[in-house]
Parts: sequence; C-alpha cells; structure tokens
Amino acid sequence: MPDAIVIENLSKKFGDRVAVDSLNLRIREGDIFGLLGPNGSGKTTVIRMLCGVLEPTSGRATVGSFDISRQAEQIKRSIGYVSQKFSLYPDLSVQENLDFYADVYRVPAAEGEERKRELLQLCGLVGREKQISGVLSGGLKQRLALACALIHRPRIIFLDEPTAGVDPVARRLLWDLLFYLAQHGTTLFVTTHYMDEAEQCDRIALMRTGRIVALDTPVQLKRQVFPGPLYALDPRGKIDFARLQQLGHDPEIEYFEPYGLRFHAAFRDSPAAERLRAGLEGEFHVQPIAPTLEDVFIRLVEGNGP
Repeated sequence: MPDAIVIENLSKKFGDRVAVDSLNLRIREGDIFGLLGPNGSGKTTVIRMLCGVLEPTSGRATVGSFDISRQAEQIKRSIGYVSQKFSLYPDLSVQENLDFYADVYRVPAAEGEERKRELLQLCGLVGREKQISGVLSGGLKQRLALACALIHRPRIIFLDEPTAGVDPVARRLLWDLLFYLAQHGTTLFVTTHYMDEAEQCDRIALMRTGRIVALDTPVQLKRQVFPGPLYALDPRGKIDFARLQQLGHDPEIEYFEPYGLRFHAAFRDSPAAERLRAGLEGEFHVQPIAPTLEDVFIRLVEGNGP
C-alpha cells in the first residue's frame, strides 16, 4: 500500500529548545495512525508542520503528494483538520458552519448541497441543522467539526486530541465515524491520551522530548516492551509506604507502578528476581497478567524503560 505521509529527519527548534528532533515516519494510505506522548513531547508541533502551518527547521516531509515546505497552501486545501478545542464559529448554526466551510474549500454548489446532506446523516446531525453550534454538547461539537473537515472530501485527516473532554459514549460514536472513514480509504493521523483509543490504531508511535522512542502495532509494542511476564500485585493487607519505595528501587524489579489499589511489576530474568517474586507472595496476591498500552506508555514515555 502506498504511503500517504512520508517524514524524513524532520526537526523543529524554537530558539535553543528542540521541540521535534530528527523524526522519521511513513504512514500508509488508509491507516489509522496514533501519535502518543505526554504534554510537551512535540505531538502538536509535528501536526502543525505536516499541515503546512509551521515551517520545519530541517528535514522534509510530504503529505499526499505535496511538500510541506514548498507546497504548504496545497496541503491546507487538501487535508482535513480537527482540533481538541472547538474551532468553528459558535454563533453560527450547524448548517451555517457547513455552508461556510463549503465556501472556504470552494466546493461546487451543485455538489455541495448533496455533500452537506451526506455529512449531516453520517455525523448524526440530522434535525440539528438550525441549532447554534456553541450550545451543542462536546460530542456533537466534535462531530460537527469532523463534518466541516470532511466537506471537501480530503484523503488525509489530522485529529489533535479530538475527544479530550468528551464523554465515553460520545467518544465511541466519534471513533465509529473514524473507523468508517478508514474503511473507505481515508488516512487518519490522531493524537490522543486515551489508551483505549490508541488500541484501535493500526500503528502507533510514542514520543518523548521530541523523539520517537517506539513505533509498531499495539500488539507488537506490548510484546517488545514486556517480552517476559508481567504481574499484578494485590496487597494482602496494609503496605507501608517505605516498603513500596523499597520495591520501586529494587534492582531485581524492572517495572513497578501503581494501578489503583494494586501494582504492576516486571522482574528481571535472574534467580534473585525469581526468589524476590516468590517471596512477595506473603505480602501480595501475585498473578500474571497481560500488559496494557498504559504499561507500555508509562515504561517508555514516563519511565526509563528499554
């Protein structure tokens, strides 16, 4: 399958601060690609460069067939973009926002009316055409934003934390729309802090301080980061804080993180680590579990994992 986005040694500096450091990526047409990382890791800077809004310091990238440095205006006209913050006109109705963006993208009038009807149906906005967009719920606002981003039939859509602050049902409905678009050949570039959303991506990259520290499918990332067993430790009684600190710094424990009232732990592959694991049975119920993407994220992005 051909690549929709190609990124080669892309970097961005703001003064002495390196926001994006030598990024290399290839994203295939029709994929849902997820970019994960803590705040300040460079995710939004990457999107701004790929959308032709921010000039890179060095390196190059193409979005569709357009170069981000030389053909920024063509990129802006050919992609769709949905941000975390509602960026449409809150004083306009649903229909008026769609009309406005159809004009902005110069959608022919003969095609535009049919396209608007399609998008109202697709995004579950039928019957809300006259509602003022500023009073819509968070989920409906994001569906309207997606409808406006789709008005000109873009083949690539960037979504920068599109479901932040949206309730779980509305998030599910929005992701159903994204699956539909991907199944019909649209390439989706998504940033998110929700690990359940990242699980739905074809491939994900994890960023830390401007660099990609891991890139693969969700399944493969979990296998790579936790090649050995991961355990859930449920305290049998009250555990002293000093004891938890001791375990967190034990050289035979590679990974030790709290999850609610339990802990997830990975032990080194050594006789000493096995003796430690067995010895903890007196303090914890110890059982093997499958790693989650949250485990991967914490170990690679927030911790000092492999």
